[in-house]
Amino acid sequence: MSDTAITFRGGPIFDGTRLLDGHAITLDAGAVSLLGPEAEVAVRGKLVDLAGDILAPGYVDLQVNGGDGVMFNDDQSVTALARIAAAHRRLGVATILPTLITDTPDRSRAAIEAAVAAIATGVQGIGGLHLEGPHLSIARKGAHDPALIRRMTDGDLAMMIDAAGRLPSLMVTLAPENVTIDQVTVLSEAGVKVSLGHTDTDFATAMAYQKAGARIVTHLFNAMSQLGSREPGLVGAALANGGLSAGLIADGIHVHPAAFRAALAAKTGPGRIFLISDSMAAAGTSQTEFLLNGRTIRRASGRLQLEDGTLAGADLDLTTAVNMLTSKGVGLETALAMATSVPAVVAGLRDGNGTLVQGARAWPIRLKRREGALKFSPMSAGSA
Repeated sequence: MSDTAITFRGGPIFDGTRLLDGHAITLDAGAVSLLGPEAEVAVRGKLVDLAGDILAPGYVDLQVNGGDGVMFNDDQSVTALARIAAAHRRLGVATILPTLITDTPDRSRAAIEAAVAAIATGVQGIGGLHLEGPHLSIARKGAHDPALIRRMTDGDLAMMIDAAGRLPSLMVTLAPENVTIDQVTVLSEAGVKVSLGHTDTDFATAMAYQKAGARIVTHLFNAMSQLGSREPGLVGAALANGGLSAGLIADGIHVHPAAFRAALAAKTGPGRIFLISDSMAAAGTSQTEFLLNGRTIRRASGRLQLEDGTLAGADLDLTTAVNMLTSKGVGLETALAMATSVPAVVAGLRDGNGTLVQGARAWPIRLKRREGALKFSPMSAGSA
């Protein structure tokens, strides 16, 4: 018997797609070694009785700007990434793409080097990197500093191609206004996960950029051309094009529940909608304000905003996002998949990220069901 084995039973197990009732699962040295009906899974190692709680894969969050009082834009270091990832682990997130918001070329390079070093030194929870800008549209800049937004150069392209070869996942949010279709093709062929966002592009252009290699849309509905009767915009392209998946900030502030329900009903596959937190430095803290590129962001009533009222990221954790979806009629399996296996597939993460299946490297979380909602319940070191 392995000293590192843990067997969970006594509650539903979410494998990344389905809720399995009457099942048990054994993890050995951090990997799933057994999963099946309780009668067929002999207890190995420590036994944990879930007492009716759900065991699920740790969440996967592809848009994390900060946490534990740290903004990645302020500190591109391994130490900062370790703090940010640890803060999100305390919220149930197994894997993040730390996200650098529009900044200088030097800071973009520093962010790449920090992510590469963090992964090489074994910092838990770093799945790669997300560069959100600086090649965006001024018209849809949101909280991004317009002084730093610019066209993509050959140097930028070379930097991203090199980074894609050194990172397990590199996601880049860009706008057709400042990036050519040929550049998107080159990025995609190099393995970059190209996402369209912060853009006023029209439907036809968005569809053309998808054909060229874009596969994702950043925070659906926010900072983009909207769905209209004669011009469907990027929202329409995201829903109509099965080659696009899209992140969603399901806090009821960034997107009205009626809008995200309509989007889920309308989405053409195989692309999927997945949950993101778009979290900032305040995540995992009681902070009421912090800085982004020298500008003050205030936290109040579940909102993060600049002094002019512009939303600046979200004050959201993924359990709250899952609960927001289920409270509006989205099935629990669908909502949990949107926070686990779907983003893992979108980012191209390996080793079973976002799943609890045979052989997967797993960091499971325990979710208690209370009054129709889920509550993340941290497990002790010997139970996770």
